[in-house]
Amino acid sequence: MAASVFFRKLWCVRKQLVIFLTPLILLPLIFNLPEKEGKCLYVVLLMAVFWCTEALPLAVTAMLPVCLFPTMGILPSKKVCPQYFLDTNFLFLSGLVMASAIEEWGLHRRIALKVLKVVGVKPAWLILGMMLTSSFLSMWLSNTATTAMMLPIANAILESLFGDLETLKKNCGSIDDVENNITNGPSNVKLQALQLEPSEKQILSIEGQDSADPGDGVTPEEVQVEARYQMKVWKGFLICIPYAASIGGTATLTGTAPNLILIGQLKSFFPDCDVINFGSWFAFAFPLMLMFLILGWLWIAFLYGGLNTRLCLGPINFAEMSIAFFFVLFAVLLFTRDPKFVTGWSVFFPKGYVSDAVTGVIIVSILFFFPSQKPSLSWWFNPQASNTPYVPLLSWKKAQDSVPWNIILLLGGGFALAKGCEESGLASWIGGHLQPIAEVPPAAAAMLLTAFVACFTEFASNTATIIIFLPVIAELAMRVSVNPLCFMIPVTVGCSYAFMLPVSTPPNSIAFASGHLLVKDMVKTGIVMNVLGVLCVGLAMNTWGMAMFDLNSYPEWAHPANVSSTVLHVHIPPVSGLNVTL
Repeated sequence: MAASVFFRKLWCVRKQLVIFLTPLILLPLIFNLPEKEGKCLYVVLLMAVFWCTEALPLAVTAMLPVCLFPTMGILPSKKVCPQYFLDTNFLFLSGLVMASAIEEWGLHRRIALKVLKVVGVKPAWLILGMMLTSSFLSMWLSNTATTAMMLPIANAILESLFGDLETLKKNCGSIDDVENNITNGPSNVKLQALQLEPSEKQILSIEGQDSADPGDGVTPEEVQVEARYQMKVWKGFLICIPYAASIGGTATLTGTAPNLILIGQLKSFFPDCDVINFGSWFAFAFPLMLMFLILGWLWIAFLYGGLNTRLCLGPINFAEMSIAFFFVLFAVLLFTRDPKFVTGWSVFFPKGYVSDAVTGVIIVSILFFFPSQKPSLSWWFNPQASNTPYVPLLSWKKAQDSVPWNIILLLGGGFALAKGCEESGLASWIGGHLQPIAEVPPAAAAMLLTAFVACFTEFASNTATIIIFLPVIAELAMRVSVNPLCFMIPVTVGCSYAFMLPVSTPPNSIAFASGHLLVKDMVKTGIVMNVLGVLCVGLAMNTWGMAMFDLNSYPEWAHPANVSSTVLHVHIPPVSGLNVTL
């Protein structure tokens, strides 16, 4: 009894224990490894433990390099602090501000309902519609925001078809419960006018008769079987949304944080590398996303079934049309700045002056003064017209409230950590100890690394995972004379493939928090999704990725003359006696 009380007390203070004990446990690293490498590894592992356990808030842990790198003699403050707001952060910030404008005027709901209207009435087609919608929105919004926005829509559709969830759960239970509820079960339920927002005139109407009609003389056993099928469909609906959001975020650079971290670390390690930008990444990752999405849909539809629906939309207003226009313009300008396969509009400016961040800031700046109501010439001559100031498409308060500044700091912390690994020589030191992987063919090595990272990210945030491993993988690629993109791209994409556990990623947690999913549901579905994801990435890298990025050759920008001298002139100790298993 006393022991159980003691362990409960320990559990209550577990985060404080991690904060105080981890620095002490890791202390031998400083004295048993080369000076700078040991100190940097100490900071990396300390931050990794704090990120994985969330002993400190993620953003607070991300700021540790600002105090630890200078005080431990790893990197001066003037080199650490600028890493927290590179142009990559501005691109991310632009995407977030654009997303907040889309959410402000409900364009995301219109997109969702429009797609659901198009997909048709066959079983499992509506699940496909939810996945297509979630993945498309996640390309521009965060996957967390997409999941949080789509789940209420999914619940509204399900409740309209199946009625109250608690009644449905009872019908899934004993025959006695079914007999008690058969007269007021969820049959023939139709959704009346569903007002999605008080200010919007969007009506969702659904007609479907998936439930058995009690008046047709069905038995309690038949109602139970139907209720269990409907419960499976409910779970499938809920589980497909976070999975599709995670998959969709990989298609654009702004869709998920690991993609942006890849760009930042490429610029840090290989300043002359200009192979990857918004357009070239989309050309590679979008087909990969579609392929994985279709395979994932087939798997989820096989497990959970489908629905039968028809949807109707209300008219679009001026604000929605304006946001849609700037949204499309935002995407088109990003795609066409420097797409590599054709000449982009950036040629009209001095080379290297205009980046994706410039494009993003220009477009989102317009949102702060463009009117949300259609301008009228008659207003100037009508003395009875309202003289209240016009409302722009986006206010700074809305943008400020919508931007997750903790993620901005997390990105910056990742860039600072990568810079420290580079300049201290830690990445080179670890890369030297991974030399045995040179015996493995590059394609197989990339698959192994992707699978390893996909498993690791089940227990840690994808941002923390990519921050920890990407510098090491970049150094490993240089060690074995393989195009760094051959390893870095699949690992970055695989870092977003966290499907097995509720804690793996925020979208999973949001879906699980609905209370309608079990851990075994996510594990059963997610383990196959993980395998499919790794296979899809391997296929993409060895087909169109090979041609797009010329992965068969070692690029000029990765040669020693074009790589940071700090990385190259680090003494690498012998690697005998240490085996690293992935």
